[in-house]
Amino acid sequence: MAFINSVRVVLLFCVVFFCLQSLPVLCFEYQVGGPRGWVVPPSNDSKIYNDWASQNRFQLGDTIRFKYSKDSVMEVTEEDYKNCNSSRPNFFSNTGNTVFKLDHYRPFYFISGVSGHCERGQHLIIKVKTPADQSPSHGAKSSASPLVVSSFGSSKLVVVSLLVFSFVASVVV
Repeated sequence: MAFINSVRVVLLFCVVFFCLQSLPVLCFEYQVGGPRGWVVPPSNDSKIYNDWASQNRFQLGDTIRFKYSKDSVMEVTEEDYKNCNSSRPNFFSNTGNTVFKLDHYRPFYFISGVSGHCERGQHLIIKVKTPADQSPSHGAKSSASPLVVSSFGSSKLVVVSLLVFSFVASVVV
């Protein structure tokens, strides 16, 4: 009888484990600049992009979308950001619809690659903070309407699976 209960527990654990793999954790996609997109800001509003970024809480795995025409976007070092230097980008795109994944806990520095645009305020800092630095409600202060994207971290899956297994084992045995 104990053997049958053990087999049932293992089978139940396997079913729960595989079902949990499809549960989503929310990641967001933000459109830089909202509906206006990635454009040269008006002369009286050169901080528009950093003001926009400060209203959002970016997490690891989020993506940002740059929509633009006749322009480009570059991810650069902090020094190149401060000097609007576009000669050595870490990342470059001029497709008009660029998606960039925030894949590290650090600040990301973006500038326009078109001469003079960065100096006129077309630049942005995105800060991806560690989980300890995050506010409890991801995106709660956001004025943007982020798109929801699904993903599930393997470490979270293991923790949830172990909790379920512990509960099932204590009930069955």
